[in-house]
Amino acid sequence: MDYPELSEEILPLVGGSQNVASYTNCMTRLRLNLHDPSKADVAALRRLTGVMGVVDGPQLQVVVGPGHAQRLREAFAEVVDAPAEAPVDDPEDEVADIAEAAAGNRAAGARAAGGGEAVDAAADLRTLQQKNTQKVKSRHTSRVHGLFRHIANIFVPIIPGFIACGLVVAIGNIWKLIDPGVATNAWFLVFAALGSIVVASLNLIVGLNTAKEFGGTPVLGLIAGAISYLPALAGIAATTAADGTVTPAQPLVLPLFGELRPALGGIIGVMVTAWLFTVIEKWIRKRVPAWADLFVVPVVTLLLGAVICIFVIMPISGLLMQGINWLLIDFALERGGVVGGYLLSSLFLPLVMLGIHQGLTPIHAQLITDHGFTELLPVLAMAGAGEVGMAIAIFLKTKSTRLKNIIRAALPIGVLGVGEPLIYGVSLPLFYPLITACLGGGFGGAFVAFGIQATGGFGAGALGLSGVLMTAVITNGAWLWYVGGLVISYIMGFVLTWFFGFKEHMVERLG
Repeated sequence: MDYPELSEEILPLVGGSQNVASYTNCMTRLRLNLHDPSKADVAALRRLTGVMGVVDGPQLQVVVGPGHAQRLREAFAEVVDAPAEAPVDDPEDEVADIAEAAAGNRAAGARAAGGGEAVDAAADLRTLQQKNTQKVKSRHTSRVHGLFRHIANIFVPIIPGFIACGLVVAIGNIWKLIDPGVATNAWFLVFAALGSIVVASLNLIVGLNTAKEFGGTPVLGLIAGAISYLPALAGIAATTAADGTVTPAQPLVLPLFGELRPALGGIIGVMVTAWLFTVIEKWIRKRVPAWADLFVVPVVTLLLGAVICIFVIMPISGLLMQGINWLLIDFALERGGVVGGYLLSSLFLPLVMLGIHQGLTPIHAQLITDHGFTELLPVLAMAGAGEVGMAIAIFLKTKSTRLKNIIRAALPIGVLGVGEPLIYGVSLPLFYPLITACLGGGFGGAFVAFGIQATGGFGAGALGLSGVLMTAVITNGAWLWYVGGLVISYIMGFVLTWFFGFKEHMVERLG
């Protein structure tokens, strides 16, 4: 893609430089805030080479796909006379764009080979997916859904870092299996330490992103992320003088809640504290004259926010994290075993469609921070594998060429862990296959949960990967348990759909 040329073509079609108030990008889109949106020629923009789509509205969004949006923004900066804003993240839009890009790439290959049907199938899949995605998202209007969208916006920018560090850890583990002696090599230890960077600094990154998400000063968000992790919160350790005199420990104790400790409340506490900092900062700024802003607002925000964090947010968040860990890990997986694993996996797709699955992201992140992996993620990933088995069954059973082509377009990225095209393009419109996919994925979740019990514990060492790609970040050498869960989910999703989930007349529901 010629980014400078595309930028030159986009500018006059949005009303020229004088009509661009500001611009930014996310992972997949160039986003333009226009003074007068009516001046944009949306139809002409859609015809430009390299443009996958255009979202019209108060903010004009030019969809170019992953890997292109940042480069296009940099080229656009050279031709426009308008201020740039920080990149943003809309996770649901980006997942849809990534899936669309993958389907578009296969369509381009088919077009080059003369495969007209594949091109039509890719377009058909995009239409079905967009229609059903919009139908589902139109119901996500409650404050709870808004909260989960904020959480997603905080964590999605961190996912590339999780993947990078997780893969470094995976490479290091494989290296040690091949050559155990390398673990004593100083340079290997430097390499292995690279894999811990995101986890070690996660509280700071989350604080920073939370402040940006809610319109606060980013550096104050970073400071908010550091407060609950201060080593001084451990109090003063016991000491022994040279003459043998022992000075007892002096822990910090709160009424009702007991002793404080660093990291109490975890990542949830960090998000709440950073959000509180933005509220305090905005409230104070409205009441302080401009000449005193720089000296008064930051320090008052820090002191007042720190007091509330230490005496209120940390203990309450600590209790909340304990409750969530008990419910999902101690009760559902450790005590529930295969039954808990089955229920978690089989119910995960409905959570995705309700838009509340994003609320689990801080839990995954905290589990990785606490002990290096999240047990939940491999279990939940089986839901997507059930979708793959469902799709294969329908592909082999249906007589509809259209449905076969839609599945052919969506299946490859479904295997890699991008399940939205299969959900919104196949199983949701047909309905009953969605149920059999959920039930089939539950068997894989049960198998993985059994493996977690049998091995003493394993999980995913990074966020952002699913499907077969998650195999690379499964910890403690337990990747065969994960692969076994995938295979079982494929098989059971296939069997249940073949016998109970799909009848030919359901094709009419595609419209």
